[in-house]
Amino acid sequence: MRIGILTGGGDCPGLNAVIRAAVRKGIFHYGDEFVGFLEGWRGVVENMTMPLDLSAVAGILPRGGTILRSSRTNPGKHEGGLERCVETLNRNGVEVLVAIGGDDTQSVAMKLHDRGARIVGVPKTIDNDLSGTDFCFGFDTAVSIATEAIDRVHTTAEAHNRVIVVEVMGRDSGWIAIYSGIAGGADVILIPERPFDIDNIAESLRRRHARGRYFSIVVVAEGARFARELGADGSPVVTALAKDEFGHVRLGGIGNVLAREIENRTGFETRAVVLGHIQRGGSPTAFDRVLATRYGMGAIEMLHAGESGCMVALRGTRIVSVPMAEALKKTRLVDKDLINVAEGLQFPVAEAVSR
Repeated sequence: MRIGILTGGGDCPGLNAVIRAAVRKGIFHYGDEFVGFLEGWRGVVENMTMPLDLSAVAGILPRGGTILRSSRTNPGKHEGGLERCVETLNRNGVEVLVAIGGDDTQSVAMKLHDRGARIVGVPKTIDNDLSGTDFCFGFDTAVSIATEAIDRVHTTAEAHNRVIVVEVMGRDSGWIAIYSGIAGGADVILIPERPFDIDNIAESLRRRHARGRYFSIVVVAEGARFARELGADGSPVVTALAKDEFGHVRLGGIGNVLAREIENRTGFETRAVVLGHIQRGGSPTAFDRVLATRYGMGAIEMLHAGESGCMVALRGTRIVSVPMAEALKKTRLVDKDLINVAEGLQFPVAEAVSR
Protein backbone atom coordinates (compact mmCIF):
# COMPACT_ATOMS: atom_id res chain seq x y z
CA MET A 1 0.00 0.00 0.00
CA ARG A 2 1.24 3.51 -0.79
CA ILE A 3 0.55 5.81 2.14
CA GLY A 4 0.84 9.58 2.43
CA ILE A 5 1.55 11.41 5.70
CA LEU A 6 1.22 15.08 6.61
CA THR A 7 1.47 17.18 9.78
CA GLY A 8 -0.80 20.23 9.97
CA GLY A 9 -1.36 23.13 12.34
CA GLY A 10 0.94 24.12 15.19
CA ASP A 11 3.93 21.89 15.85
CA CYS A 12 4.37 20.00 19.10
CA PRO A 13 6.74 17.42 20.58
CA GLY A 14 5.91 13.90 19.39
CA LEU A 15 5.08 14.56 15.73
CA ASN A 16 8.27 12.88 14.57
CA ALA A 17 7.57 9.92 16.81
CA VAL A 18 4.23 9.38 15.04
CA ILE A 19 5.87 9.58 11.61
CA ARG A 20 8.63 7.17 12.63
CA ALA A 21 6.25 4.61 14.11
CA ALA A 22 3.92 4.67 11.11
CA VAL A 23 6.76 4.24 8.61
CA ARG A 24 8.50 1.47 10.54
CA LYS A 25 5.26 -0.42 11.20
CA GLY A 26 4.16 -0.12 7.59
CA ILE A 27 7.48 -1.13 6.04
CA PHE A 28 8.43 -3.92 8.46
CA HIS A 29 5.02 -5.58 8.74
CA TYR A 30 3.16 -4.78 5.52
CA GLY A 31 5.76 -3.75 2.95
CA ASP A 32 4.13 -0.34 2.56
CA GLU A 33 5.60 2.64 0.72
CA PHE A 34 5.36 6.17 2.13
CA VAL A 35 5.39 9.70 0.77
CA GLY A 36 5.47 12.77 3.00
CA PHE A 37 3.58 15.95 2.13
CA LEU A 38 5.45 19.06 3.24
CA GLU A 39 3.99 21.91 5.29
CA GLY A 40 0.62 20.36 6.07
CA TRP A 41 -2.23 20.79 3.60
CA ARG A 42 -0.12 23.26 1.63
CA GLY A 43 1.99 20.34 0.47
CA VAL A 44 -1.09 18.51 -0.78
CA VAL A 45 -2.51 21.58 -2.52
CA GLU A 46 0.82 22.44 -4.15
CA ASN A 47 2.19 18.88 -4.54
CA MET A 48 5.26 19.34 -2.34
CA THR A 49 6.56 15.94 -1.26
CA MET A 50 9.52 14.06 0.16
CA PRO A 51 10.22 10.33 0.32
CA LEU A 52 9.64 8.67 3.68
CA ASP A 53 11.75 5.56 4.09
CA LEU A 54 13.66 4.00 6.95
CA SER A 55 16.64 6.32 6.49
CA ALA A 56 14.37 9.38 6.54
CA VAL A 57 12.93 8.47 9.95
CA ALA A 58 16.15 7.21 11.53
CA GLY A 59 17.01 9.09 14.74
CA ILE A 60 13.93 11.35 14.78
CA LEU A 61 12.16 9.81 17.80
CA PRO A 62 13.53 12.33 20.37
CA ARG A 63 13.39 15.34 18.06
CA GLY A 64 10.80 18.06 18.50
CA GLY A 65 9.07 19.73 15.58
CA THR A 66 8.35 17.73 12.44
CA ILE A 67 10.58 16.66 9.56
CA LEU A 68 7.60 17.29 7.27
CA ARG A 69 7.21 20.87 8.53
CA SER A 70 3.77 22.36 9.00
CA SER A 71 1.43 25.24 8.15
CA ARG A 72 -2.10 26.44 8.83
CA THR A 73 -3.13 26.21 5.19
CA ASN A 74 -6.84 25.57 4.67
CA PRO A 75 -7.50 24.11 1.20
CA GLY A 76 -11.13 25.17 1.52
CA LYS A 77 -9.99 28.81 1.40
CA HIS A 78 -8.19 28.33 -1.92
CA GLU A 79 -10.08 28.17 -5.20
CA GLY A 80 -10.42 24.53 -6.14
CA GLY A 81 -8.20 23.63 -3.19
CA LEU A 82 -10.01 20.49 -2.11
CA GLU A 83 -10.19 19.19 -5.69
CA ARG A 84 -6.46 19.86 -6.10
CA CYS A 85 -5.80 17.83 -2.95
CA VAL A 86 -7.61 14.83 -4.44
CA GLU A 87 -5.70 15.26 -7.71
CA THR A 88 -2.35 15.41 -5.86
CA LEU A 89 -3.10 12.22 -3.96
CA ASN A 90 -3.99 10.45 -7.19
CA ARG A 91 -0.95 11.85 -9.03
CA ASN A 92 1.36 10.48 -6.33
CA GLY A 93 -0.36 7.11 -6.26
CA VAL A 94 -1.41 7.61 -2.65
CA GLU A 95 -4.03 5.06 -1.69
CA VAL A 96 -4.51 6.26 1.88
CA LEU A 97 -3.53 9.46 3.75
CA VAL A 98 -2.56 9.78 7.40
CA ALA A 99 -3.43 13.32 8.55
CA ILE A 100 -1.72 14.26 11.82
CA GLY A 101 -3.27 17.35 13.36
CA GLY A 102 -5.95 18.98 15.46
CA ASP A 103 -9.55 19.88 14.75
CA ASP A 104 -8.68 22.15 11.82
CA THR A 105 -6.55 19.50 10.12
CA GLN A 106 -9.15 16.82 10.78
CA SER A 107 -11.98 19.00 9.46
CA VAL A 108 -10.20 19.18 6.09
CA ALA A 109 -9.53 15.45 6.24
CA MET A 110 -13.24 14.76 6.72
CA LYS A 111 -14.14 16.94 3.72
CA LEU A 112 -11.69 14.99 1.55
CA HIS A 113 -13.09 11.73 2.91
CA ASP A 114 -16.53 12.90 1.81
CA ARG A 115 -15.05 13.39 -1.67
CA GLY A 116 -13.90 9.80 -1.81
CA ALA A 117 -10.35 9.99 -0.41
CA ARG A 118 -9.33 7.33 2.10
CA ILE A 119 -8.02 9.09 5.21
CA VAL A 120 -7.20 8.23 8.82
CA GLY A 121 -6.54 10.99 11.36
CA VAL A 122 -4.07 11.14 14.23
CA PRO A 123 -5.05 13.63 16.98
CA LYS A 124 -2.54 16.38 17.62
CA THR A 125 -3.24 19.43 19.72
CA ILE A 126 -0.95 20.67 22.43
CA ASP A 127 -4.01 22.16 24.17
CA ASN A 128 -5.42 18.61 24.63
CA ASP A 129 -8.89 19.84 23.65
CA LEU A 130 -9.77 17.46 20.80
CA SER A 131 -12.85 15.35 21.55
CA GLY A 132 -12.83 11.60 21.09
CA THR A 133 -9.51 10.95 22.82
CA ASP A 134 -8.35 11.15 26.42
CA PHE A 135 -4.93 12.62 25.66
CA CYS A 136 -3.07 14.14 22.73
CA PHE A 137 0.71 13.81 22.48
CA GLY A 138 2.64 17.01 23.15
CA PHE A 139 0.36 17.93 26.04
CA ASP A 140 2.42 16.10 28.64
CA THR A 141 5.60 17.80 27.41
CA ALA A 142 3.96 21.23 27.54
CA VAL A 143 2.72 20.60 31.08
CA SER A 144 6.18 19.46 32.17
CA ILE A 145 7.78 22.60 30.72
CA ALA A 146 5.16 24.87 32.29
CA THR A 147 5.46 23.15 35.66
CA GLU A 148 9.23 23.57 35.65
CA ALA A 149 8.80 27.26 34.82
CA ILE A 150 6.35 27.68 37.72
CA ASP A 151 8.80 25.94 40.05
CA ARG A 152 11.51 28.35 38.97
CA VAL A 153 9.48 31.55 39.33
CA HIS A 154 8.44 30.50 42.84
CA THR A 155 11.93 31.26 44.15
CA THR A 156 12.28 34.68 42.54
CA ALA A 157 8.73 35.63 43.53
CA GLU A 158 9.47 34.74 47.15
CA ALA A 159 12.81 36.54 47.14
CA HIS A 160 11.21 39.82 46.02
CA ASN A 161 7.73 39.55 47.60
CA ARG A 162 6.19 39.62 44.14
CA VAL A 163 3.12 38.28 42.40
CA ILE A 164 4.14 36.52 39.21
CA VAL A 165 1.63 35.76 36.46
CA VAL A 166 2.58 32.82 34.23
CA GLU A 167 0.77 32.77 30.87
CA VAL A 168 0.53 29.35 29.21
CA MET A 169 -1.09 28.03 26.05
CA GLY A 170 -4.80 27.23 25.91
CA ARG A 171 -7.06 28.93 23.36
CA ASP A 172 -10.47 27.41 24.17
CA SER A 173 -9.66 25.11 27.07
CA GLY A 174 -7.38 25.28 30.09
CA TRP A 175 -5.86 21.81 30.29
CA ILE A 176 -2.24 23.03 30.34
CA ALA A 177 -3.03 25.78 32.85
CA ILE A 178 -4.91 23.57 35.29
CA TYR A 179 -2.49 20.62 35.13
CA SER A 180 0.65 22.76 35.47
CA GLY A 181 -1.02 25.06 38.00
CA ILE A 182 -1.97 22.19 40.29
CA ALA A 183 1.40 20.46 39.80
CA GLY A 184 3.32 23.70 40.35
CA GLY A 185 1.39 24.79 43.42
CA ALA A 186 -0.07 27.94 41.86
CA ASP A 187 -2.22 30.11 44.09
CA VAL A 188 -4.65 31.11 41.32
CA ILE A 189 -5.47 29.21 38.11
CA LEU A 190 -7.47 30.90 35.35
CA ILE A 191 -8.91 29.01 32.39
CA PRO A 192 -11.17 29.82 29.39
CA GLU A 193 -13.94 27.61 30.76
CA ARG A 194 -14.51 29.99 33.68
CA PRO A 195 -14.48 33.77 33.01
CA PHE A 196 -13.02 35.40 36.13
CA ASP A 197 -13.72 38.42 38.30
CA ILE A 198 -10.52 40.47 38.69
CA ASP A 199 -11.67 41.89 42.03
CA ASN A 200 -12.04 38.36 43.41
CA ILE A 201 -8.52 37.59 42.24
CA ALA A 202 -7.16 40.68 43.99
CA GLU A 203 -9.02 39.85 47.21
CA SER A 204 -7.71 36.29 47.17
CA LEU A 205 -4.13 37.56 46.84
CA ARG A 206 -4.61 40.13 49.61
CA ARG A 207 -5.86 37.42 51.95
CA ARG A 208 -2.83 35.28 51.14
CA HIS A 209 -0.48 38.17 51.96
CA ALA A 210 -2.42 38.91 55.15
CA ARG A 211 -1.56 35.48 56.51
CA GLY A 212 2.15 36.03 55.95
CA ARG A 213 2.64 34.66 52.43
CA TYR A 214 4.11 37.71 50.70
CA PHE A 215 4.37 36.22 47.21
CA SER A 216 1.89 34.53 44.89
CA ILE A 217 1.84 32.61 41.61
CA VAL A 218 -1.01 33.06 39.13
CA VAL A 219 -1.25 30.69 36.14
CA VAL A 220 -3.46 31.86 33.28
CA ALA A 221 -4.33 30.24 29.95
CA GLU A 222 -3.92 32.55 26.96
CA GLY A 223 -7.62 32.23 26.18
CA ALA A 224 -8.84 33.07 29.69
CA ARG A 225 -11.42 35.85 29.78
CA PHE A 226 -12.36 38.67 32.12
CA ALA A 227 -15.97 38.22 33.15
CA ARG A 228 -17.01 41.86 32.76
CA GLU A 229 -14.14 44.19 33.65
CA LEU A 230 -12.10 46.36 31.33
CA GLY A 231 -14.86 46.36 28.73
CA ALA A 232 -13.84 42.83 27.76
CA ASP A 233 -17.32 41.33 28.17
CA GLY A 234 -15.95 37.82 28.11
CA SER A 235 -13.66 38.22 25.10
CA PRO A 236 -10.07 36.89 25.13
CA VAL A 237 -7.08 39.22 24.83
CA VAL A 238 -5.54 39.20 21.34
CA THR A 239 -2.30 40.48 19.84
CA ALA A 240 -3.79 41.03 16.36
CA LEU A 241 -7.27 40.99 14.86
CA ALA A 242 -6.14 39.35 11.62
CA LYS A 243 -7.30 35.74 11.32
CA ASP A 244 -5.56 32.68 9.91
CA GLU A 245 -7.19 30.56 7.18
CA PHE A 246 -9.20 28.65 9.76
CA GLY A 247 -10.62 31.85 11.26
CA HIS A 248 -8.48 32.05 14.40
CA VAL A 249 -7.15 35.34 15.78
CA ARG A 250 -3.73 35.37 17.42
CA LEU A 251 -4.15 35.26 21.18
CA GLY A 252 -1.68 36.68 23.68
CA GLY A 253 -1.28 39.42 26.21
CA ILE A 254 -3.62 38.24 28.96
CA GLY A 255 -0.62 37.73 31.27
CA ASN A 256 0.56 41.32 30.99
CA VAL A 257 -2.94 42.75 31.27
CA LEU A 258 -3.66 40.64 34.31
CA ALA A 259 -0.35 41.58 35.98
CA ARG A 260 -1.10 45.28 35.51
CA GLU A 261 -4.61 44.99 36.94
CA ILE A 262 -3.46 42.95 39.93
CA GLU A 263 -0.77 45.51 40.79
CA ASN A 264 -3.23 48.40 40.40
CA ARG A 265 -5.76 46.77 42.72
CA THR A 266 -3.44 45.35 45.39
CA GLY A 267 -0.31 47.50 45.31
CA PHE A 268 1.74 44.29 45.18
CA GLU A 269 4.64 44.35 42.74
CA THR A 270 3.57 42.05 39.90
CA ARG A 271 5.42 40.62 36.93
CA ALA A 272 4.29 38.51 33.96
CA VAL A 273 6.08 35.57 32.34
CA VAL A 274 4.82 34.41 28.93
CA LEU A 275 6.03 30.91 28.08
CA GLY A 276 4.74 30.98 24.51
CA HIS A 277 6.44 28.69 22.03
CA ILE A 278 8.83 27.32 24.64
CA GLN A 279 6.00 24.91 25.42
CA ARG A 280 6.03 23.62 21.83
CA GLY A 281 9.77 23.18 21.43
CA GLY A 282 12.33 20.59 22.34
CA SER A 283 12.30 16.88 22.96
CA PRO A 284 9.07 15.09 23.93
CA THR A 285 8.68 13.42 27.32
CA ALA A 286 8.74 9.64 27.59
CA PHE A 287 4.93 9.61 27.91
CA ASP A 288 4.52 11.60 24.69
CA ARG A 289 7.04 9.44 22.82
CA VAL A 290 5.17 6.27 23.77
CA LEU A 291 1.72 7.74 23.07
CA ALA A 292 2.80 9.15 19.71
CA THR A 293 4.36 5.80 18.80
CA ARG A 294 1.14 3.98 19.66
CA TYR A 295 -0.85 6.47 17.58
CA GLY A 296 1.41 6.00 14.55
CA MET A 297 1.20 2.23 14.74
CA GLY A 298 -2.54 2.36 15.39
CA ALA A 299 -3.10 4.44 12.27
CA ILE A 300 -1.36 1.84 10.11
CA GLU A 301 -3.41 -0.96 11.64
CA MET A 302 -6.61 0.98 10.94
CA LEU A 303 -5.62 1.57 7.32
CA HIS A 304 -4.94 -2.10 6.73
CA ALA A 305 -8.26 -2.96 8.37
CA GLY A 306 -9.91 -0.91 5.62
CA GLU A 307 -11.01 1.98 7.84
CA SER A 308 -11.39 5.56 6.60
CA GLY A 309 -12.95 8.77 7.87
CA CYS A 310 -11.89 7.83 11.39
CA MET A 311 -9.29 8.87 13.91
CA VAL A 312 -7.00 6.91 16.21
CA ALA A 313 -7.68 7.71 19.87
CA LEU A 314 -6.69 6.83 23.43
CA ARG A 315 -9.53 5.61 25.63
CA GLY A 316 -8.30 4.68 29.08
CA THR A 317 -5.21 2.63 28.27
CA ARG A 318 -6.40 1.32 24.90
CA ILE A 319 -5.85 2.65 21.39
CA VAL A 320 -9.17 2.66 19.55
CA SER A 321 -10.79 4.00 16.39
CA VAL A 322 -13.38 6.79 16.56
CA PRO A 323 -15.29 8.54 13.76
CA MET A 324 -13.80 11.90 12.76
CA ALA A 325 -17.25 13.44 13.15
CA GLU A 326 -17.21 12.48 16.83
CA ALA A 327 -13.79 14.05 17.34
CA LEU A 328 -14.92 17.30 15.72
CA LYS A 329 -18.37 17.73 17.22
CA LYS A 330 -17.21 19.85 20.16
CA THR A 331 -14.17 21.20 22.01
CA ARG A 332 -13.01 19.00 24.87
CA LEU A 333 -13.18 21.25 27.92
CA VAL A 334 -11.60 20.80 31.35
CA ASP A 335 -13.90 18.54 33.34
CA LYS A 336 -15.69 19.64 36.48
CA ASP A 337 -13.81 17.25 38.77
CA LEU A 338 -10.46 18.79 37.86
CA ILE A 339 -11.84 22.30 38.30
CA ASN A 340 -13.03 21.23 41.76
CA VAL A 341 -9.48 20.16 42.63
CA ALA A 342 -8.15 23.62 41.70
CA GLU A 343 -10.95 25.44 43.51
CA GLY A 344 -10.47 23.29 46.60
CA LEU A 345 -6.96 24.70 47.00
CA GLN A 346 -8.15 28.33 46.97
CA PHE A 347 -9.93 30.62 49.45
CA PRO A 348 -13.66 29.82 49.08
CA VAL A 349 -14.72 33.32 50.20
CA ALA A 350 -12.91 34.92 47.27
CA GLU A 351 -13.01 32.45 44.44
CA ALA A 352 -10.34 32.90 41.81
CA VAL A 353 -12.55 31.11 39.31
CA SER A 354 -16.11 32.40 39.42
CA ARG A 355 -19.06 30.05 39.40
